[in-house]
Amino acid sequence: MLTREQCRAGRAMLDWSRKDLARGCGLSERTITDFERGARDPHDNNKRAIASAFEAAGLEFIPENGGGVGIRFRERATPKA
Repeated sequence: MLTREQCRAGRAMLDWSRKDLARGCGLSERTITDFERGARDPHDNNKRAIASAFEAAGLEFIPENGGGVGIRFRERATPKA
């Protein structure tokens, strides 16, 4: 399940504000802020909505595999010629 660290990292990778993410997943900006600060843990359906917004933007989640969970771009960007 999505962690608050993955949420912050995903936003940073996409250069999204909390407001951008909130719009993209249909949640309130307050929900995003509280989650990232650790003030509260959103319901699983809200975490899935956040993850879906990131996935739609081209990110994928790396599961726990001995090295820890993470997030990355689905495909490497090809350098412009």
